[in-house]
Amino acid sequence: MAQRRTKRVWVKALPDEEKSAIAGRCERFIREELKPRFLPQIRPTELNYPVDIFGKWRGGQYSFIERFRSGFADNLGEEFDEPFTRLDHRDDCLTEIRFDVMWRRHTGRWFRLHAAQTLAEALERVRTDELLWQIS
Repeated sequence: MAQRRTKRVWVKALPDEEKSAIAGRCERFIREELKPRFLPQIRPTELNYPVDIFGKWRGGQYSFIERFRSGFADNLGEEFDEPFTRLDHRDDCLTEIRFDVMWRRHTGRWFRLHAAQTLAEALERVRTDELLWQIS
């Protein structure tokens, strides 16, 4: 019977202080770039309309999220969140922090558009790649 060998892979998880620093940089990016560009003011409508753009960590993934409020009569004022872009931490990059920039399709499935980007490169991709702008 053949023996099975396991391959060891070194990975680098993000410590909480790094996550906080990255979140701070992303929040500044949202405040200075995304909100003025895509949500300069809240415009209520009879349909769903955007009221906020924010970000949050979930494990090793930082998502950019748009919050909507319903203008429909049957659920007036209810809110829901829709992520539109995600930065996935690449734990296989040991020398520096890198991210895959992910695009969310209307089906809810995520696809990698840009691989192994630094935070500055990833935010520049979010700033310039129109496919990542699934903001209302």
